[in-house]
Amino acid sequence: MRKVVFLCIVAIWGALITSCNSRSNLYEHTDYFVDQLSSTYQSYGLQGLSDKRMTKDSKYSVTPIGRLIIVKIEEYVSDDKYESLRNDLERHYKSDSRVNREYINQGGTVVIDCRN
Repeated sequence: MRKVVFLCIVAIWGALITSCNSRSNLYEHTDYFVDQLSSTYQSYGLQGLSDKRMTKDSKYSVTPIGRLIIVKIEEYVSDDKYESLRNDLERHYKSDSRVNREYINQGGTVVIDCRN
């Protein structure tokens, strides 16, 4: 019985660590594009489509278009998962004046709005 409980705890802990690492890697990519829009580029225009980046675990893709950053979950998930992702990004950029808002796009992606 102790082995089963121990294995359950290890499995849950591993899932939490993996989830945190995935979001951490996602924030690295979104932060990069937000920084570029405030220092290097006025806008990515349509050339941003070629700058698409994937997280290390391939769970998320991040694509800049114009002054928007599009975040997509690369698997079929419920609307709740996108709402959770939007909430996490909103918390992450809460005090960043370069980001206006985060919202769920009609296409089922999360948008980080950096428009002036």
